[in-house]
Amino acid sequence: MKSRVRRRKKIIFVTGTDTGVGKTVFTGLLLHHLRTTGVHALAMKPFCSGGRGDVRLLRALLDKELSEDEINSFYFPEPVAPLVSVRQRKRLISLGEVVRCIGKVAARCECLLIEGSGGLLVPLGEKYFVSDLIRRLDCEVIVVARNQLGTINHTLLTVSALRRFGVKNIAIALMSTSRKDASVKTNGEVLRGLLKGIEVHEIKFLGKNASKNGVLKKSHRKVKKTLAQMYR
Repeated sequence: MKSRVRRRKKIIFVTGTDTGVGKTVFTGLLLHHLRTTGVHALAMKPFCSGGRGDVRLLRALLDKELSEDEINSFYFPEPVAPLVSVRQRKRLISLGEVVRCIGKVAARCECLLIEGSGGLLVPLGEKYFVSDLIRRLDCEVIVVARNQLGTINHTLLTVSALRRFGVKNIAIALMSTSRKDASVKTNGEVLRGLLKGIEVHEIKFLGKNASKNGVLKKSHRKVKKTLAQMYR
């Protein structure tokens, strides 16, 4: 009888070059892909501001294995940076507390996906940013960016910052949108040339309702080969 090879537990942090670039859709696609290919994956969005629709999508893809509060430990109804809400409530959330919440979920799975808030320098609490959380987790990072004019600058800035923070395992996911411009055909090629040693993957536009559970699961078939390349 062949012994089962045990995969190393890993944490993958999904950050973005900006807000609204497709992090939730990408995280959902990768989560669904992993779970349907035999990887016990879970997902978190530790900080969530505004509505909790993203959290509900992740929970549905997890078949409710986690509660909303386990997926999203720190929720604020105002659509502003978490630090603003924290200050309004005179609440103290330490970086250590965030790391402990993540650690409890990571211990329950083979792979934990973490969807970040906005970009690397979004302030989460007093004196720490998304980048500080990434450094504490010592995780792999996937940078999600819009496949549009301007993405080369935004993506290079994000990768440059990650490298300065000591992150070595980085990949790029270029998310196509309904608004295609001339740069769409060349963004991936240019970034591959400039970012030696970093994989740049392109995710095709999956429709305006791609963030809905049923649509996302059907759309997964269109990009599963790309997703398979991003988890090895």
